[in-house]
Amino acid sequence: MSIDWGTPDWQAPPNVRALCTRRGGGASRGAYASLNLADHVGDAADAVAHNRRSLVDAAGLPAEPVWLHQVHGARVADLDAGAPDGAADAAIARRGGRVAAILTADCLPVLLAADDGAAVGAAHAGWRGLAAGVLEATVRALAVPPARLIAWIGPGICGKHYEVGAEVRAALVDGDPAAAGAFQPNARGRYLADLAAVARRRLGALGLERIGVSADCTYGDANRYFSHRRDGLCGRQAALIWLD
Repeated sequence: MSIDWGTPDWQAPPNVRALCTRRGGGASRGAYASLNLADHVGDAADAVAHNRRSLVDAAGLPAEPVWLHQVHGARVADLDAGAPDGAADAAIARRGGRVAAILTADCLPVLLAADDGAAVGAAHAGWRGLAAGVLEATVRALAVPPARLIAWIGPGICGKHYEVGAEVRAALVDGDPAAAGAFQPNARGRYLADLAAVARRRLGALGLERIGVSADCTYGDANRYFSHRRDGLCGRQAALIWLD
């Protein structure tokens, strides 16, 4: 099986390249089958290395992606300065050949590009990262007027499958009462959370006007995506962005 991926539905400049892998076409087995790209989830190291090499070759990447140590925070790595020392949950680049990579299995990968092709960024946006301000930090680090940025919110868990407690709602509604519309109470006294709606609101509040959102739900599509909420032990897909 060939490696499976999709591409953002956005009007990015031709020198901006991006893709989001799906779970098919790799060498991993069992809970990680088959294109697991994460080396921290218990998968065999040789399988992960094989999957990463296969992705570089199949996608014609200019370099090995910079695999971040993600911790649901808001630190942004500048890949033009080299691989980050320590944890980071976002990355930016202004020079060609730097491949930013975000690993997810329900959290949102958010890709950003300047409309003149001068800079790109990627952020790992779960609820903790959103609450910590990872999107705001990434936009600041890009130093591009927000109206000139194009964004794409990639596949993540959709609202009908993402049940959260009142503490998560409070963390994301604090300072933005209108974000309460992204949380629907359920019969269990909890909430169904639309993370993509929260992310879109935050990007819009920063001044971004061109924001695309993937219709794919990682939880609802077990054939194509890993989902930690659905499966617990599982692999990770990756969203990549780079400049030619």
